[in-house]
Amino acid sequence: MIGHLYEQALAGYSMPEIEHTDGRVSPLDAQRWLRPVPGDGSLLARCAGPVLDVGAGPGRLTVALAARGIPALAIDITPYAVVLARSAGALALQRDVFGPLPGTGRWETILLADGNIGIGGDPAALLHRAAALLRPGGALLAEVSPPGTPPRRELVRLRTADGPGPWFPWAWLDPGHAELLAAGCGLYPAAVWSDSGRWFTLLRRDRTGQP
Repeated sequence: MIGHLYEQALAGYSMPEIEHTDGRVSPLDAQRWLRPVPGDGSLLARCAGPVLDVGAGPGRLTVALAARGIPALAIDITPYAVVLARSAGALALQRDVFGPLPGTGRWETILLADGNIGIGGDPAALLHRAAALLRPGGALLAEVSPPGTPPRRELVRLRTADGPGPWFPWAWLDPGHAELLAAGCGLYPAAVWSDSGRWFTLLRRDRTGQP
C-alpha cells in the first residue's frame, strides 16, 4: 500500500519522491491529479458506460465522465483519495481491484490511467482481473510507457525529508508487452495512440474469448 505519504501529497502537505531499489529518485506531483491532465480528453472520448476507474485517486476522470452523462465508479485503496473523489462529485468506493467488486462481468469499460497498469507489480494478474470484470466486447483502456520501453517490475517507495514509506511493487509496460500479456487473458488489441506526451492502449475483451 502506498500509505500516508501519498495522502499527504494529495493534501498538499508534502511533495515526496519516488525511490527505486537502485537508488534512483523522481518527484511525485500528486496534486496534478486534482485537475484535468493534458491527454485526458482522448481517453475519456473512448469510454462507454458503465466505467470502472481503477486506482482513481481523487477521481478527476470519474467526475469528467459523469459530466458527460456516462455512469462511472471510482475505486482506490487510499481512504483520503476516496474522500477527495466523493467531495468532487464522483461515485467512489475504497476497494482493492483484486478484492470483491460490484458489477463483475458487466463493466463496459475499465480505466487504468496514470500508469495504473502497474498496480500490484504483476500486470498479467491485473489484466486477468480486468478481463473477468469486463462484459464480452468490453474495453480496457490503459496508460502505458512509450513504445519500445523495456518492461520493468520492481519495488518502489515514497520518501520525504522526514523519511521513507513502505516498499510496494509496481510495473511498467509499453503497448507491445501489454498486448502480449493480454493475449492470454481473452483481450485483444484494438488501438494504440499518443496524446500530449502520454501513450495509451485499448484492449477489447473478445466476445468469443474466455478471461
